Amino acid sequence: MPRNQRRPYLLAYDIADPKRLVRVHRRVRNHGLPLQYSVFLVVGTTHDLDRLLAELDDIIQPNEDDIRVYPLPLTFDAHAYGRQWLPAGVDVPHDASMAQALLAMVAEQDARAAAQGAASPGASRRRRKRRNGRA
Repeated sequence: MPRNQRRPYLLAYDIADPKRLVRVHRRVRNHGLPLQYSVFLVVGTTHDLDRLLAELDDIIQPNEDDIRVYPLPLTFDAHAYGRQWLPAGVDVPHDASMAQALLAMVAEQDARAAAQGAASPGASRRRRKRRNGRA
């Protein structure tokens, strides 16, 4: 598969420490769409996935934590039972197929990435300084 082709991945994690769990959840939430608390649909290229895993590698303790990534086929059939499984903001008609739902999630992810890319670099630096306790 070409390195620049986008495809869906299922990413799941089990993190032992609550502080690391929060950090991992926030990081993965920036790259993927939550299906359940520790299960995400990540759509991207292999480069995108490698970059995300490198970020997570800086957070986790490999002897205590577990992160698993499963590539999904570009077309697949899946069923959801029970409560709404799509994240807030993704609106899919009740009679839509799983492929249509996946396309809606990818569109939402693209819109979120475009909005983050439009933020000014200075604002990002200010947020980092605030987080690190500097004004």
